[in-house]
Amino acid sequence: MAQHELMGGKLHVYKRNNSNYWQCSTYLGGRNHRTSTKEEGIAQAKDFAEDWYLELKGKHKRGEIRHGKTFAEVAPQFIREFTLMTAGQRNAHYVKQQSTRLNKYLLPFFGNKLLSEITPTLVQEYRIDRHLKTIEKQKKLTAENQGKPSPEIQVKPPARQTINQEIVTLRHVLKTANRNGWLPFLPDISEPFRGSRKISHRAWFSPEEYKTLFTATRDRAQNPKQPQYSWECNQLHDYVLFMANTGLRPDEAARLEFRDVAIVTDEATGERILEIEVSGKRGVGYCKSTTGAVLPFQRLKNRERPLTKAEKLAGKLAEKPKSEDKVFPISHHRLFTKILIETNLRFDRQKNPRTSYSLRHTYS
Repeated sequence: MAQHELMGGKLHVYKRNNSNYWQCSTYLGGRNHRTSTKEEGIAQAKDFAEDWYLELKGKHKRGEIRHGKTFAEVAPQFIREFTLMTAGQRNAHYVKQQSTRLNKYLLPFFGNKLLSEITPTLVQEYRIDRHLKTIEKQKKLTAENQGKPSPEIQVKPPARQTINQEIVTLRHVLKTANRNGWLPFLPDISEPFRGSRKISHRAWFSPEEYKTLFTATRDRAQNPKQPQYSWECNQLHDYVLFMANTGLRPDEAARLEFRDVAIVTDEATGERILEIEVSGKRGVGYCKSTTGAVLPFQRLKNRERPLTKAEKLAGKLAEKPKSEDKVFPISHHRLFTKILIETNLRFDRQKNPRTSYSLRHTYS
């Protein structure tokens, strides 16, 4: 192989035995750079090589040459691995949330950054940026609302848990890069100012408060304010009883289908209970209800779904839910909150707001 040295030995021009063109190479910025001169004559090849070297050196001084993979290049590899390796072990919605956090928050901030540039300082800047964007959005809405009769819309800053979930996704991507040899070590991206370790409890209902709640939902089911809301009011009443006697999370109940629930006799007590196949954040699991969930479930299973206007015009008859139908096909958030306000149960003694999640913490 023919070879020539230029620039004091910093630049090499050479020709391989099986090639007609001269090549050039140099070691700059901690790595080798190579390219073809596309020239067959040595004089022209040397001229090309010198120009190429000087241009490359200028880019290096200006910081335009960057080495390594970017965050945006590693993110798809993480999603691919995470989706395949957690199939059947993690809930599909939880897996999808990883992509959502990446596309909505992490990639716009870290996407063009090299892995080596993702330092604890940059991660802290990300946390600050998430809060600053909330402030900017609030200022914009305030400016747009001036002179208008509608009340000012309040924009809440991202909760600490929300930011923590995003940092967990970020750490997953960095671990993927580390496993593949693209990142020599993982930076410490833990939160510098941790929150209080004080133990806090979610809002729940005492036995007396729970009785007040289901009495109110039962009365609303028996006497809806408008006849067209009868089905929804009855559904809400059974929702309250079902949730308080199964301990399911609201998102788990929203995914529940009738074929996921079976009425069985408990071997230990001889009582009739529900055996539920739950699709949760950790995949599929099973839970047993108390006896109080059986009757509400039977009513849900036998209650005919109201027809839409289009179905009525088509002459379709009302029918009971099918096995693949959702147990709770609509959200009861608004009506549930309205009844909590009417019964003075919206907040607990510590002024924590109650939601449908509070029914899970009432379950025992």
